[in-house]
Order: sequence, then structure tokens, then C-alpha cells
Amino acid sequence: MSNRLEALRVFFTAADAANFREAAVRLSVSPQVVTRAVRELEEELGEPLFHRSTRGVQLTDFGRQLAERARVAVGGVDELFHRIDRRTLSQHAGTVRVTAPHVYSRFIPQALAPLLAGHPGLVLDLRLSEQHADVVDQQIDIGVRVGPMRDARFVARGVGKLPLHVVASPALIERVGVPRGIEALAALPVTALIDRSSGRPWPWVFSKKRVFTVSSPAFVTDNIDAECAAVLAGVGFGQIIGPLAQPWLASGALVEVLAADAPEPWPVNVYRPQRAPVPARVRLVYDELIRLLRA
Repeated sequence: MSNRLEALRVFFTAADAANFREAAVRLSVSPQVVTRAVRELEEELGEPLFHRSTRGVQLTDFGRQLAERARVAVGGVDELFHRIDRRTLSQHAGTVRVTAPHVYSRFIPQALAPLLAGHPGLVLDLRLSEQHADVVDQQIDIGVRVGPMRDARFVARGVGKLPLHVVASPALIERVGVPRGIEALAALPVTALIDRSSGRPWPWVFSKKRVFTVSSPAFVTDNIDAECAAVLAGVGFGQIIGPLAQPWLASGALVEVLAADAPEPWPVNVYRPQRAPVPARVRLVYDELIRLLRA
């Protein structure tokens, strides 16, 4: 038996049993496997482990000492690999680091709360950024990305589309009117969302690859929730991402304009690096995020 750890496990099981046949039953192996493991240990150690007679086998003094040491050694290795616990309560214990855009800052914690409650020891580490994370340096396990996936290093699943809406409060529209085209936005109060990597406002995008550059905003922020709040308050028109705008559009608190010029919705993907093996906790959160975002 080339595996010394398993040979020691077989040996101390045989030491505890009445005979090799009983040890074989406990280990679910044949008696020949037990006999061979004991013989190979004796040859390697240069000491007999059992006294053999027609009436059976009995541990030698050396064998008795080795059996005690073998139990400690094998028990320590078993504990290291959690031979029991990893298959039961603790198989999903540990931290899963997720990166996502700020638009998911509320959704992800709320959506994954039941999963976390059902798996004690599972920890969600959520990092919010509009920038594509360096999965190695930041030790990212799972990412949510808005936009196309072009990196073959990732295992990615499409979960939906993210539309953009140009919106304003009814009070603002009553005061300044509705823009009749993209060019008309330049003469109206608008909000600007800052790209944190460049320090400049994100441009507004429209169909046919048309772009509106925000040059004289009425409100500037680097937080999408703050921008949405400003638009709701009537500070200016804003191009707001679908999940933020849609509840307010449905309630009438916001009104969509320039709908005919809206860009194609952006694809949303959930991805993870192509690492092997994939820990059970990472696969659990990955699969659940895909299910929740598709829903």
C-alpha cells in the first residue's frame, strides 16, 4: 500500500479489532488488503506489529506504541481536511468576495440575505465599483459586469439587459418643457455622474452611437443614488439606469423623455475566474446570483 496515511489507518483499525477479518469489515475492504498493509508496514519499519498464531493475532509492544501514535497522526490530518465537518455544516463556511457596480448596492445584500441566513459561517464581502476589478489583486471570487464580456479568463453567464432612461420630474417638465431632440439637452438643466477613474462626467449614450457630453450640469455627483435623488427633486434631467428609474416611472414621480432615442440595453453578466477547484461556497453564491438577477 503506497499511501502511508491509509496504511496507518488500516493498521490501527486492525489493532482495535478482534482480527483482520473484523478490521476489513469496518473498513469496507477485503481481509487481503488489511494483511498486505500490515505486512508492508512491518517491512518498512523493520519491526513486527502483531504476534501471529493459529488462535489469531496479538499486538507486539512496538505495535501497541505505533497504534497510539498512528491514531494521533491520522486524526490530525483528518481534522486538517475536515473529513466530517466539510461534508455537513461547514462546507459553505468562509468568505465570498463579490464585485458589482453601485446600482446593485442594495439589491445584492437584500437578495442574498436568505442564503446567508441559511448557511451560518458564509460571509459576503461586497466591493462596489463601476471599474472592472482586477480579480487576482483584489482576490475576487464573483463579479457582476454591465457591458460585454470579452475576457476568456472568466466563466460568464448572461443574466439580462440593463436599459437607460432620460428622465425628469413632472415639476421640472412643467417648468422648462420637454426636449425635442438630443441637441436640446444642452440648453436644459441636467445632472452629471462622475467617472471616478477619470474625474469627468460620464457621457450620455443614445441609439446610433450618438453621445451627449455633459458640459454645464446643474448637479454633479459620483453616486448614482444621489443623482437619482436630484432628478426626483427636479434639479435636472438625468440619464438613469433602469433598475433605479423604473419604480419611479411606474409611480409617476419621474417621466421619460427621448424614449425613441434610447440606446440598446447593456448586457449584464455574472462571472467568476476560471479557477479549479471552485469552493462550494463560491459555487453556491454564483448560482444564486445568476438565478436572482435573471428573475
